[in-house]
Amino acid sequence: MNKFKYSNTNKRYHTLDYFYKNKFNSKVFKVSLNAGFSCPNIDGTVGYGGCIYCSKSGSGEFAGNKKDNIKKQFNDIKKKMHKKWPKAKYIGYFQARTNTYAPVDKLKELYETILEEDNVVGLNIATRPDSITEECLNYLEELNKKTYLTIELGLQTTNNKTSKLINRCHSLKCFEDMVKKLRNRNIDVVVHIINGLPYETKEDMLNTVKYLNKLDIQGIKIHMLSILKDTPLEKLYKKEKFHILSKEEYIDIVISQLELLRKEIVIHRITGDPDPKDLIEPNWLIKKFCVLNDIDKEMVKRDTYQGKI
Repeated sequence: MNKFKYSNTNKRYHTLDYFYKNKFNSKVFKVSLNAGFSCPNIDGTVGYGGCIYCSKSGSGEFAGNKKDNIKKQFNDIKKKMHKKWPKAKYIGYFQARTNTYAPVDKLKELYETILEEDNVVGLNIATRPDSITEECLNYLEELNKKTYLTIELGLQTTNNKTSKLINRCHSLKCFEDMVKKLRNRNIDVVVHIINGLPYETKEDMLNTVKYLNKLDIQGIKIHMLSILKDTPLEKLYKKEKFHILSKEEYIDIVISQLELLRKEIVIHRITGDPDPKDLIEPNWLIKKFCVLNDIDKEMVKRDTYQGKI
């Protein structure tokens, strides 16, 4: 019998599937969209070139085709999912690049086009903490009263030296201030972090989670660093050959992070999901379900669970 409260499977952590089924009494899927946004870290507003690990798609490898309008993207992906789960509900996931980085009128047009679709119960909007204006915050507050809204903020690390190396171009204070602003408006916040960033130690990665555990966040996405073709990170890796976490090291770190996290924090993602044709390292990431299964097995072996510590 599973001793972990927030699970209806063999998982020992608070899964997104469990959260959605309890909230909506239904299977819920995110439909990943590419609305063609840019990023202030690309166009020179705060920096150039983007984060060093970011692919040309801006983390939208599995989103819709940005050549199509947002409605067509949504329906093309929804049809595929509908064949497998005909009674599912949907969340529109604005995934690629910085999805609040546009005038509010443009954001309204995009977001509300998706909300008009049948069986859409919410929106997830991935963005940066330095890219939500006061006007945008006010609109998001309105939107949150109409639908289930989640804002996904990229942080990646609390190590300032690493943050500069990966070219994040925002401060930890900027991130923390934005979390507070969103929570003051009762908007749920999910934070992205990356394990295995160049030269980071296990202690660095645990410190990031310890910091987040003290904040009023509702979810987390844990990624493994992917070295992808045609990125500044690829050049850095070829030049310096920094250590890449083995699968075993990654599993050990993730479990240690889960033990530190409050039980009510929802785990939206627990490994990376790179496009195999673009992946240089680590090759073990291609077998996503093996990584997930091995995390489960190791947690059972250690008789541990999220929030144990």
